[in-house]
Amino acid sequence: MTFDRHLAEIAREFPQWTIWRSDAGRWWATRHHPLSDAQRDAGGAMTIDADDPENLREQLRDQQRLAGEFERRAGPAPP
Repeated sequence: MTFDRHLAEIAREFPQWTIWRSDAGRWWATRHHPLSDAQRDAGGAMTIDADDPENLREQLRDQQRLAGEFERRAGPAPP
């Protein structure tokens, strides 16, 4: 699969992140919205990087799981 196709697929799968590949060949993702201190303390990352698109996807899925766990612990938002 081509670089552009990987980039497009990951961006579609994770629309809350900006995905890019650096000139050095590393794959990066940055969230569109800032995290709270509690989310960062729970392991949330604003920016992640990886050697290849597969590893970036894996890390993004880990971030999704962490976000889901945080939301469950925090409970429903106040009305």
